[in-house]
Order: sequence, then C-alpha cells, then structure tokens
Amino acid sequence: MVRKWSEVLDIISGKNQKNVESPDGEYPIYGSGGIIGKATEYLCKPGTTIIGRKGTINNPIFVDSYFWNVDTAFGLSPKEGLLPKYLYYFCVLFNFTELDKSTTIPSLAKRDLLNISMPVPSLEKQANIVSRIDELFSVLDRAEETLLTTKSQLEVYRQAVLKEAFEGNYPEVPLGDISKAISGYAFKSARYSDDGEYVVVKIGNVKERRFDFSRDLTKTTETESGILEKYLLQRGDCLITMTGSRGKRDYGFVAMITDQDKFLLNQRVAALRFDLEKANPEFFQYYLASPVFRDSFFSYETGNVGQGNVGIKALTEPMVILPSLSDQSIIVQKIEEKMSICQEIEKTVNGTIEKLSAMRQSILKQAFEGRLS
Repeated sequence: MVRKWSEVLDIISGKNQKNVESPDGEYPIYGSGGIIGKATEYLCKPGTTIIGRKGTINNPIFVDSYFWNVDTAFGLSPKEGLLPKYLYYFCVLFNFTELDKSTTIPSLAKRDLLNISMPVPSLEKQANIVSRIDELFSVLDRAEETLLTTKSQLEVYRQAVLKEAFEGNYPEVPLGDISKAISGYAFKSARYSDDGEYVVVKIGNVKERRFDFSRDLTKTTETESGILEKYLLQRGDCLITMTGSRGKRDYGFVAMITDQDKFLLNQRVAALRFDLEKANPEFFQYYLASPVFRDSFFSYETGNVGQGNVGIKALTEPMVILPSLSDQSIIVQKIEEKMSICQEIEKTVNGTIEKLSAMRQSILKQAFEGRLS
C-alpha cells in the first residue's frame, strides 16, 4: 500500500542548541552532517532519521538514541505501522534534491516532505525487507572496508617511496638559497566575477600534486598591472598551502604550475619560484611532500586551538638536499615510475568503490519495488 508521509510519520523541526548545549550533556546534538555537540535535553527519540532542512539535504542519518537536532535538520519519526529502519532505507534511496526549490543554498520545505509517497507493506514484510537489505549491505560494507584499507596502504607506500627517494649523501642548502618564496594576496571579493579572465588559486584548490576547482572556481577582474606583476604564477612555481587545522597536518599540500597561464596567488597560499640553474621544480614538488620536509615545515606551526598557520620562514629557513640537476631528474623518474603504479591501483580501487555505491542504490530500488529476493 502506498501512503503519504503525512500519514505515517511525524517531522520534528530542529531548534537552536544554545540553551541546551553542554560538554556534560547526555544527548548528542545532530546537524545534517552528523554530531556537532552534546545537549542536556532531547527533541527526537531513538529510531529517528535525520535529513537536512538546509545545506546538506541528501545525507540521511539513522540515530538509535535520544538526541537534539538543530534548526538545519529535520527528524523523521515513524508512527505505528512504519519501521524506523525501513523509513531510513527509503530516505537513502530517495533523491531529496528533486524537492529543492531554492536558488542559493539547498533547502527543503516541511509541506513538500509530507507529500512524499512511499510503499508501506505490513510490518512483517517491512522487517523482511530490512533484514535482506542489512544482509546484502553487510557484504558490500566488508568489501568497501577492504578497499579503503588498500587506499590507506597505498598512502603509506607513497610516503615510503618519497622517504627512500631522498636518502643519500647529498649537499644541503637553505631552501631560500635556491628559491624565492612569494606570499599570496587578499583579492577583493567584490571584484570576483564569472567573467573574470584570471583564476584565483585558494587554499582549497591546492591538493597533493594537483589542483581542484570542482567546488570553488573563483575568477577576478582585479588584474591591474602591479597585481599581475607580483601574483601571476609561472610555469614551475610550486604552490603550498599555509593554513589548516593545528596539529593535524591537513595542509602544506604542494602542487606545481605546468601549463596554467592565468592563475593568481591568493592569501595563505605561497609559491616557491626556483633557480632553474640549481633546482628542478618537479624534483622539489616531490621533496616538499616528503616526510622529512613536512617535519621541518610543521615545526614552524603557530596558531590557536583549532587553526594552525606557518609563515614564510617555513619556506626559506629549512635545510633541503640539493643533488646535481642530472641526479634530480633521475630521482624524479624513479619516483614517477613507482607513483604511476599506485595511481593505477588507486584508480581501480576508486572505480570499485563507486560500483559498490551503485550496487547499494540498486538493492534499495529493487527492495522498494518489491523485487528483492
């Protein structure tokens, strides 16, 4: 039997946690992304599914305890005749973005949710469906755990490759002797424009040996000659991020400019421009990511609890090895031979993880169409 949500569940709107938040609170505080604190009171009972009201709206969370939900999250509490886990699995399958009518931040309206229709068979049938989904998902979870372990092992292997590559009896010099460290500029947000000719490279755009603009591609019209002269990046510049979480080493990522010709250096990202008569930028793109350099880099970390920063001294004072240019090229070649193997394995692993996600959706689709055997 197909029923509307208004018939089979209650929607508990979240509230501001200001008056109930406490480090000694008994109940978790949930937003649409997970636990964000502890509360002294609760709004939702065990077996409630959280969905985002605003922001992250397609990430259902099943909570098997009493909890407080904030105002950016709805709690879906099933009435008699609807099993909590059955509702949760339906939410995982459902595409809530279809109900998003906003033009800016994704959001859901309570009235639209109450109009959702879903199949609601007998409690016995629901229990059988949940049991079968749990069984099949358990198999997929074990497979994914193995794949994630493989990815972790690949990262350990990469670090071992870099550590081994730079071992040897090479002369050492201060990094500032073979490169110029350039600090970024605080570009004015008022000058950001989709029609801008130049791309502003921010902290979030710099990943390990690559750039990522999938979430934040910022262009600017702030391109006066003085700015271009100071902050326009050149081929061979190695960019490194200078701010992140204190003590977590989640920054200091390095990526090299190759064929990008209209990138501008934003604040809290620095660039190293190497003396090409002494240093191969490709060599130092790898060296700056090695454990030995990162240890030196983070020894300059300052900041309050939560945020860590390093200054420009972290890119001028540390001692670095300086093999001959020919040896630098040989080392780069050896590193890339081993890294390419890692990339192929990781590509296969990522592809398999994506297939597992598709399989989960297929299982849920079959379950709610009554075709799951």
